[in-house]
Amino acid sequence: MKYKLLFTCAFLLATQAAVASAPSAGDYRQAAALQARHAVGVPYHYGGASPQTGFDCSGLVAHVFEHAWGMAVPRSTEGQRHAGRAVKRSQLLPGDLIFYNTRGRPFSHVGIYLGDGNFVHAPRPGQRVRIERIDNPYWRARFDGARRLDPPRS
Repeated sequence: MKYKLLFTCAFLLATQAAVASAPSAGDYRQAAALQARHAVGVPYHYGGASPQTGFDCSGLVAHVFEHAWGMAVPRSTEGQRHAGRAVKRSQLLPGDLIFYNTRGRPFSHVGIYLGDGNFVHAPRPGQRVRIERIDNPYWRARFDGARRLDPPRS
């Protein structure tokens, strides 16, 4: 009986420790935001998907989630606009994808929300990955929607 009680206590403590050490959804979101911040300053390159070659907008997103979460996301804005689930602008969390109409067609540009009204994106040729405000009049007028990806399960 004594050993059964000790075993049960040890099992419960180990289970609690495992649960406590598992990353939360918030941890994953912050990891994505941090990975996106690391890309600031990398030159824009159409078709680029790495810091070495440069990034286009969807390549930045694919790179960030591959490195932050070990998760493959579609490589194009068209594919990314269908990933995850839609969220309202007022409910954005770090790591959410935000989409804009920058070429006269919906969902032609994507960025990653960082929190506090900021997002990171690879804007266009001749520019570098940078952080901007979502409430900037240019971006506010072109907002098309946002998507939330689910973090991988541990």
